[in-house]
Amino acid sequence: MVDRSYKIKYLPLFEADLMEIVEYITFNLKNPKAAADLVSDVERLILERSNCPLAFEAFESVRDREYQYYRIYVRNYVIFYVVMDNSHDCDGIMEVRRILYNKRKRDKYL
Repeated sequence: MVDRSYKIKYLPLFEADLMEIVEYITFNLKNPKAAADLVSDVERLILERSNCPLAFEAFESVRDREYQYYRIYVRNYVIFYVVMDNSHDCDGIMEVRRILYNKRKRDKYL
């Protein structure tokens, strides 16, 4: 099996989602350590997944999409990403699009 290299790209919407979560945990729940631990876990799991982002079951969306969504579960949250093939400097791009609370209705946000 040939190793593939996927470049990670974070959408501003993902970054805004993560900041909102971190601020909620830090200020509302008054637990900055838990917020920092969550960010570390998110970063680690995304980096791990970038080695083989297509090796997991795709998320079935209710909408037709150009790129299929995939999920990463981290604590009470779900990270959603797509994989786009690219023939330039790497084999493809893993575009991280959202991070949502696991119990939230996803169809409204994806």
